[in-house]
Amino acid sequence: MSEIKYYAYIIHPTRPAILTEGPTPQEAEIISNHFDYLKALVDQGVGIFVGRTLTTDERTFGITVFQAGSEEAAREIMNGDPAVIAGVMRAELFPFKIVLAGKIPTLDN
Repeated sequence: MSEIKYYAYIIHPTRPAILTEGPTPQEAEIISNHFDYLKALVDQGVGIFVGRTLTTDERTFGITVFQAGSEEAAREIMNGDPAVIAGVMRAELFPFKIVLAGKIPTLDN
């Protein structure tokens, strides 16, 4: 039995004003596709959790924690994100270890 491997990718907006001024119509469409992509990962059981900080400065980031069979497969998942493909977000991949986990409450949004 092989060990489950977890990874995280952190994303940052390439245009910081997207957080303070809002997205352009093109960016809004890409972000919608980004959300759909991440939702599909979670629905497929690949994505463990997805979230973002609520800051609107240079510290802002989003995180996706997911499972993949290898770093190469994890990189393909990260690079398949529509926001990464379109250059709206820049991404960085990390091997990730889940140390503690509780039950996540049902989210209404």
